[in-house]
Order: sequence, then structure tokens, then C-alpha cells
Amino acid sequence: MDTFLLNNSENDLLKAAEHIKNGNVVGLPTETVYGLGADATNEAAVRAIFAAKGRPADNPLIVHLADFSDAVKFTSSIPELAYRLAERFCPGPLTMVLPKNDRIPMVTSGGLDTVGIRVPSHPVMHRIIELSGCPIAAPSANISGYPSPTTAGHVMRDMQGKIAAVVDGGQSDFGVESTVISFDDENSVRILRPGAVTREMLLEICGNVVIDPAILHEVAEGAKVASPGMKYKHYSPKADIIMVEADHDAFLSVVEKEYDEGVYALVFDGDTCPYRHMTYGADSSQQAHLLFQRLRELDEIGAKKVFVRAPSPEGIGLAVYNRLIRAAGFEVIRV
Repeated sequence: MDTFLLNNSENDLLKAAEHIKNGNVVGLPTETVYGLGADATNEAAVRAIFAAKGRPADNPLIVHLADFSDAVKFTSSIPELAYRLAERFCPGPLTMVLPKNDRIPMVTSGGLDTVGIRVPSHPVMHRIIELSGCPIAAPSANISGYPSPTTAGHVMRDMQGKIAAVVDGGQSDFGVESTVISFDDENSVRILRPGAVTREMLLEICGNVVIDPAILHEVAEGAKVASPGMKYKHYSPKADIIMVEADHDAFLSVVEKEYDEGVYALVFDGDTCPYRHMTYGADSSQQAHLLFQRLRELDEIGAKKVFVRAPSPEGIGLAVYNRLIRAAGFEVIRV
């Protein structure tokens, strides 16, 4: 099929909404990354998302709503803590895993009896949800396993001919996918995937916040997971990514030993580096914003192996660290 690039005019947003209502898949901007959107209650449309991405069927999708009050339509129960979190973080980059009802097909939830619910803050995505009148299932709009897209151009490159349209809503603000949480008890949540809503921010509302071991460690083969981004190798460019936990000088020593044709370094802004390199920000927020863009750019210039200086796993830095350790297939050099 032809994939049309739409702008953010009301007329084009109506076109995108019509595609969603008609069971088609559309690339949509969000404040986190671009998503592949379709009606979450339409099994055929959801299967088309999986087909376009080449996504494993047991990897659940997040359902995006215009308002958290709509969550009662698609869930069987909502804890009181979820409402308190929604008051603070919705709309925004927080996904809450809740028990689903029969309106959400099992294909959407990856075979689970739970569903991730999110209220995006991006005005274009929010308007399309309103215009379509549909809950929109929207995983990241990339080929499965590849770095997530943060511009409409990224989506067009990955999805040309596979989906009906892409809406250009500018560059994503945060650059990493939403924080995903589940509820351990009435005052405790578990972070299944880190994002811009950090553990420290959640502790302002919750009595306890657990970091799931799968954030930093590989999940056992065959295990069921409640959140996208937990089970498979993700976010990885064609180049071989190796994360290096080291100070500046030790990092350069590692690169020097391996330096050859096609080898690059990905370092912090302000780092001196005598080797082929790119930078991806001076702090964790900038690193989150730029990481996927830089990984794609390294592929474009033909990098074969990339040594990445590891970020601090604090605050939003945990999200960056999580994406990198999965992009590297858990290959980490610690000096």
C-alpha cells in the first residue's frame, strides 16, 4: 500500500482518525516516541500492527485513552492508588497495568488478563483519540527490535508500504517509551519498564516503589511478561552495541584496544574522544531525548561496532541504561 505522510492540521487529523475507525494502522506522534496506532478493540487491526512491526504475539500492547476516566470501560477493577497516580501523572508518560475486561481482545494484551493503560499528553495523539472515538493500541512505530522512532521520518523509513499513513507531529519530547508500572498492593507499585516518570517521582505518591529485576537482567526464555520491553532484545541498531561502565579515561582505553574500521564511540557531551564518535547529551534527560536518534544515525553512517559510555542509572538515567543494556544484548564491559 501507499503510506501517506499527514501533517497536524485538523483536516489531516480527521483523515488519521478515519483510518483508525476503519481498522487501518497509522503512525502517530506521542510525547515519548512515535507509535503504530490502531483500534485496540479491533482484533484484525491489532494483528496488522504485529504484522507491520514483525512483533512477537506474546509482547503486549499499551492502550491509549483520551482521559483516565475512560479506563473503567476496558478494565475490570482499578485500585484507588491508580486514581491518585492518574491525578498526578495523567496525561503523561506513565502506563498502568490493570486487569482487563472482555472489550480488550487477548491479541491486544499479548495473551494476558491485564492491559497497560496510558493517557498521552501529546496534543496530536490526544486529538486523534478524541476524533476516532477509539481506544488506540500503539506500540513504538519501528521494526521490532530496532531503535524506536522519535520523528515522522524515522517511521516513514521503517513503515513505508506497510501502514496507511504517518502523522507528523514533530520530534518526540522525551525520546524513550513510557514508564510502565503494576500494583503490588494498595500502596506499592512495581516499575516494569523505566521512563520519564521516575522512581523518585512515584515515591511522592506511593509508599513503596519496587524496581523489577527484568529492568537490568535478562528474562528467562518462555516467561510471560506484563510490559513491552521486558522480554526480547530491543532498541538495537544493525551495529553491534557494547555498553561500557567506566570513567572517561578507562572508557577510552577500552575503545583504543578495539578500534578498527567501522568502530565508533557514543559519548557524553563534553567528553574528549580522539576516535570516531558521536555525543548523546550531557545529562540523563538529554541522553533519553537523543539516544534512539543517535543509534539510527550510527547505522546510517555505516558503524559496525559502537562502544557506548554508560549513563548513570539514576532518575530518568535508569530508562536510558535499560534501553542500552537491551540494545547491547546485555553485553556490558565494567572497568
